[in-house]
Amino acid sequence: MEWYLPVIWAGLIGTAVMLYVVLDGFDLGIAILFPTTKDEGERDQMMNSVAPFWDGNETWLVLGGGGLWVAFPYAYAIIMPAFYIPVILMLLALIFRGVAFEFRWVAKPHHKIWDFAFWAGSTVAAFAQGLILGGLLQGVTVVDKQFAGGPLDWLTPFTLMCGAGVVIGYATLGATWLVYKTEGAVAERARRQAKTLLIGLLAFAVLVSLWTPYAHPRIAERWFTPSNLMLLWPFPVLTAFCGYMAWKRLHGAHEFTPFAFTIAIFLLCFLGLAISNYPYLVPPSLTIWDTAAAPSSHIFVLIGVTFLLPMILFYTAFVYWTFRGKVKADAGYH
Repeated sequence: MEWYLPVIWAGLIGTAVMLYVVLDGFDLGIAILFPTTKDEGERDQMMNSVAPFWDGNETWLVLGGGGLWVAFPYAYAIIMPAFYIPVILMLLALIFRGVAFEFRWVAKPHHKIWDFAFWAGSTVAAFAQGLILGGLLQGVTVVDKQFAGGPLDWLTPFTLMCGAGVVIGYATLGATWLVYKTEGAVAERARRQAKTLLIGLLAFAVLVSLWTPYAHPRIAERWFTPSNLMLLWPFPVLTAFCGYMAWKRLHGAHEFTPFAFTIAIFLLCFLGLAISNYPYLVPPSLTIWDTAAAPSSHIFVLIGVTFLLPMILFYTAFVYWTFRGKVKADAGYH
């Protein structure tokens, strides 16, 4: 097996997952913040700020999941039964949320149930993603390349903490997006909320950073051996710097930079998790090479991705450019 093909595919899947977390994270976050106002006009403005983007953002989730199935079938066959409950919960919540997004507009003025569905679907989806993340970090029981654990192995205090952390993180992305994209009362309230949420996000990042090496010696060895520490110390320092800059910009008149620095925090945390677990795709036993498909499968699908990925990136950039600018209270896309 060509050693570099699984590395390329791991990079592609990791990129797709990270783009999903950032792009779908802020519109899930807006829904998580929905109950903070009861004003219908403000809720309309919040939804309109993501209306052109939300369904396209989920393309990256499909690409990440499909890429895992094609490029690493052994990992897919282990991860899915290990996390059937949170995965199904996430998918049902995303469907519920998508239906609520569209039905809310046609059900007016009797749309309270869809307001609740929009919030609940988004919050449950975010929490389920945190459960999956936490379950992967704590490890999956594998025997002979098959899942050998129980259906609730993922349900631990650590995974519940990760679920809450993802909800807080997405809400922070959503609040800073509203600061950037809206104006008036919505933007002012979002700026206040973002300050509190940012503290929560950084607190969860610190907690995960301390909990994982304490519970898993392999992660502690990766980060705290003298040679690795000399190479990896910039990651926590940069994360702290981005947190400080986001906090500082939220206290000024800046609009885009708080969102940009919050994205940077997510990127650095994602890279930190990748460093902690590489080359394991199914921690703590199976690497990307152990779970990879045949090289011919990698090459065949890689040819298709070479054409498809630039199209997705171009479309995404085009949509964000087309719908640039502030979303006013009296304007919308529906």
